[in-house]
Amino acid sequence: MPKKKRLVPRNLLSSSKRLRTLSLRKISLFLKQPRSKSAKAKKFRGQRVKVSAWVHRLHIKGKDMMFVELRDGSGFLQCVLTNKLCHTIDALTLTLESTVTIYGVITKLPEGKTAPGNHELVADYWEVIAKAPSGDEAFTNKVTKDSDPSLRLDMRHLVIRNRETSSVLKVRSKLLKSFRKFYEEHEFYEVNPPCLVQTQVEGGSTLFNLDYYGENASLTQSSQLYLETCLPSLGNVFCIAESYRAEKSNTRRHLSQYTHLEGELPFINFDDLLAHLEDLICVTIDNLLADPEAAALVMELNPEFEKPSRPFMRMDYVDALAYLKENNITKEDGSLYEFGDDIPEAPERAMTDKIGRPIMLINFPVEIKSFYMKKAAHDRRVTESVDILLPGVGEIVGGSMRIDDLDELMAGFKREGIDPTPYYWYKDMRKYGSCPHGGYGLGVERILAWLCKRYTVRDCCLYPRFVGRCAP
Repeated sequence: MPKKKRLVPRNLLSSSKRLRTLSLRKISLFLKQPRSKSAKAKKFRGQRVKVSAWVHRLHIKGKDMMFVELRDGSGFLQCVLTNKLCHTIDALTLTLESTVTIYGVITKLPEGKTAPGNHELVADYWEVIAKAPSGDEAFTNKVTKDSDPSLRLDMRHLVIRNRETSSVLKVRSKLLKSFRKFYEEHEFYEVNPPCLVQTQVEGGSTLFNLDYYGENASLTQSSQLYLETCLPSLGNVFCIAESYRAEKSNTRRHLSQYTHLEGELPFINFDDLLAHLEDLICVTIDNLLADPEAAALVMELNPEFEKPSRPFMRMDYVDALAYLKENNITKEDGSLYEFGDDIPEAPERAMTDKIGRPIMLINFPVEIKSFYMKKAAHDRRVTESVDILLPGVGEIVGGSMRIDDLDELMAGFKREGIDPTPYYWYKDMRKYGSCPHGGYGLGVERILAWLCKRYTVRDCCLYPRFVGRCAP
């Protein structure tokens, strides 16, 4: 079988023997060409560049022309292969998701034509780095948009290559960057608490327990208690870390592992906490949308998105009960919600969606909140607590003022049936210079679902973990 010819730029036509010994890096250095990221291709218009990327789309137009859309994570770039470049074995057998390197000149599109960035790479040389399979193993046969959700989750490593899914992950990255920008502007320190712990925060029934060198331990439900210990030495602190909840909740807004953004602030009151949370959300969204790439991605994913307007609606827990009654939103058995009842996801979302704006739901009863939440001075039946609810997704933030009196904290332990012994370090916070303080936890996947209009938080993280799912 005759050897296939290798097409090379004219200025490299010395000898095929010499060319075969040159690596791609040596060719690049020999030609002295800039490497071009596809999103930055506009600045290289009129120049000869080298692009290495994955084949995202492929369109053959006759025997002398091929359009190859490349993807490299930074964006998309259309490439045009013509004449002899289309006649090689590699060209005739090229498949989606193959990796290629293409040389050519970035050119503005002719009038009436469309392509990402309004330009294309007119190739004069190219080669395959790694060819993806065809036939039964072809990428398009592995998973499609209409595939069963379980299959799509099994194939998540391939699903994240599609434009919509990768756009959500890009917005996620930009969102975390915007949160960090907010905290930097407000002089918060970022800390990194442990994920292996021996104390509960949100109830023992949702702990993932494990053996830790012969001791009982668990995965953290929240980093809050550790953040509180940092207040005397660092002041305002935050963390962005994974939290774990062993809830048997198979809903569209629950994950067993989720990204938890948490903050704690010393020397504040409840109104200060509410004002800070409103600032956190509004300023972070402003920062995000000030980034042209992030703004374009959000509007592509969620064209109807509108920034939240201030002030957020503030609704007392007892007023929420009245609203549910007036709007005939009842329990499953038809009975009304009474004081002391936890308001579940479905009625909470029904109320939020009907009101159609962010709600700060405040002052929950003591018996349905955690041991560390401070009682309200005006009504000792309730806590200085807040849930922030957003239309379409429900609760995204839970926060409160923390108990700063040791005796009251010990009463909280007793009420919840928690042995205070392992919390010696947490009790010391009330012993050695206590202060009024408050904090919160925000579910990153939930706010992302609101931003990008995703039906489930499972679409808002890289590899979701929930009841029955721990792969890939």
